[in-house]
Amino acid sequence: MKPELQRSVKIGAHLWKDGLGFCALIHRHRPELIDYGKLRKDDPMTNLNTAFDVAEKYLDIPKMLDAEDIVGTARPDEKAIMTYVSSFYHAFSGAQKWPSLSAVHHAPLQGSLSFTFRMVHATKCMMGQQTNIISTLRPDEKAVMTYVSCYYHAFSGKQKAETAANRICKVLAVNQENEQLMEDYEKLASDLLEWIRRTIPWLENRLPENTMQAMQQKLEDFRDYRRLHKPPKVQEKCQLEINFNTLQTKLRLSNRPAFMPSEGKMVSDINNAWGNLEGAEKGYEEWLLNEIRRLERLDHLAEKFRQKAAIHEAWTEGKEDMLQKRDYETASLSEIKALLKKHEAFESDLAAHQDRVEQIAAIAQELNELDYYDSPSVNARCQRICDQWDALGALTQKRSEALQRTEKLLETIDQLYLEFAKRAAPFNNWMEGAMEDLQDTFIVHTIEEIQGLSTAHEQFKATLPEADKERQAILGIHNEIAKIVQTYHVNMAGTNPYTTINPQEINAKWEKVRQLVPQRDQALIEEHARQQNNERLRRQFANQANVIGPWIQTKMEEIGRISIEMHGTLEDQLTHLRQYEKSIVNYKPKIDQLEGDHQLIQEALIFDNKHTNYTMEHIRVGWEQLLTTIARTINEIENQILTRDAKGISQEQLNEFRASFNHFDRNLVFTLGPNMSGTAPIMDEFSFSSLSSSSSSSSPSSNPPLPHAFFQSRPPYC
Repeated sequence: MKPELQRSVKIGAHLWKDGLGFCALIHRHRPELIDYGKLRKDDPMTNLNTAFDVAEKYLDIPKMLDAEDIVGTARPDEKAIMTYVSSFYHAFSGAQKWPSLSAVHHAPLQGSLSFTFRMVHATKCMMGQQTNIISTLRPDEKAVMTYVSCYYHAFSGKQKAETAANRICKVLAVNQENEQLMEDYEKLASDLLEWIRRTIPWLENRLPENTMQAMQQKLEDFRDYRRLHKPPKVQEKCQLEINFNTLQTKLRLSNRPAFMPSEGKMVSDINNAWGNLEGAEKGYEEWLLNEIRRLERLDHLAEKFRQKAAIHEAWTEGKEDMLQKRDYETASLSEIKALLKKHEAFESDLAAHQDRVEQIAAIAQELNELDYYDSPSVNARCQRICDQWDALGALTQKRSEALQRTEKLLETIDQLYLEFAKRAAPFNNWMEGAMEDLQDTFIVHTIEEIQGLSTAHEQFKATLPEADKERQAILGIHNEIAKIVQTYHVNMAGTNPYTTINPQEINAKWEKVRQLVPQRDQALIEEHARQQNNERLRRQFANQANVIGPWIQTKMEEIGRISIEMHGTLEDQLTHLRQYEKSIVNYKPKIDQLEGDHQLIQEALIFDNKHTNYTMEHIRVGWEQLLTTIARTINEIENQILTRDAKGISQEQLNEFRASFNHFDRNLVFTLGPNMSGTAPIMDEFSFSSLSSSSSSSSPSSNPPLPHAFFQSRPPYC
């Protein structure tokens, strides 16, 4: 064979290995059989099996090759491949002609059909007709395929024996592998069934234990089974099913009958046995948990029984001896009452312990129902407790009846004692409260307060006759008790068991109250007179203060008005101010008189005066400010006169400067700033004004500037 043809055949055989060439031939003529778009070049096994299965099922082309033989060998059997190609030719001979070479190059099947046309090219070369094929746009594909078939028949005889031997060896190897899988399945199934057979009886063992430790050990064993023993068996069961399915698949692919395991070893049998195992396992787990809960309940109940029984036995210790005493026969009424109350308390305690006895019996019954292993000792102890409880009930009833009989003999005296105590205690409290009130020192500051105390005292005196009747009734109860004791010779104690108050104490306190009442009357009368005097002092001070206070305020305003107004000369203002000063000094005796009244108020400890808003401190401060202001104003007028005379300022200039300053000092802050807002001292503003006036004057000597001291000494009240 020529080198070019040999190379073409090798390349074509290699390209048939991916199976896309066979699938392309089928898809070209029967596109409904294969979806060529879903095929992948990297999955030759699927492609070859798809082409061979479709050819066998729909095209009646027998399966002459296995996909493993083509993919698993470096050089597939070209003759067998060419036989398949020839078979496809005969199958599609009645269909349309195969696509042209140019069409193939543009179709999806281009790579897969390249081998076919290379084979055509090689055949033409061997036949010596290369020129005709090349010069023809569409060669005769039927002729080409006929040549291909001839090549197959030429070379098929040489390798028939070799192919048959290979197939026989392959069949034998497959059979041996299947037999090994069967043996493995049988052994694995037998081992698994044997393990299940041994495990189920262990899981079905429901023999209970008496202690929690034993059941905990069983639970730990079960956990070990779940954690250590069962997981490998689960893996074996899974592997067994995988092996069985693999074996059946191989047998079916080899056209061999299905594998039938020995009796009782089918997968369904193993699944049934496994289901029984899991059922027993679930039941065993539930039983373990129930048993543990039961034992926990039993331990809890047993401990609870022991605790309650111990508490009850400790409580009943000495109770029978106490109930059998006859101490009530020589007891007094108070002792009988005490014994009866004590016995009633014991009966209440006994009734309260009835629940504990019932609980003890109920716990013992529940322990019996739950099959407690130590039930006999529990029942014996419970029986002793119940018998003792019945005996205590009988003794309690007997002692109660004896105490009640003794009580009736002294009941009358006891009722009188009780009535005496009930009436004596409130009356005694009333007398003690009355003595406290009568002896209480009172502090009042107004007549209204002392009048309220006097009214309350008169109301108290009105209740004294009714209180004396109550005292007589209480003493009558005591006399009746003494008469009964003397008449019936009752063994009574000397004191009332319900109270410590006695008739002597009541009489003594009553006499004390009667003595304190007139003393309280005298104290209230004296305090009333003192408060009247204090009220007189308040009014006297208020009348003077209400006149002096407004007078001082008026004088202060008048002084300020005089200093602001510009009526008359400075000498006239000075004369007017000195007259004011004289009138103010002449008012001094009234201030002194007010000081004297204030001294009396302080000595009387009077701290407030509702008749006036003026205090002595207010009056003093106002008086001192008034004296200071009038003196300062007079001094400033004198200084202004001296300044005027020294500087030669006329009265008109002085009035003009004063009016200008009053105009800008509307807020009366007595200072002016550069912007006339009242932030610079008066002397600076005055200097500025005086300089302006001097510069505009025709003669500097005729209108000299005023000194700073003129307005600097202006009084604060102007």
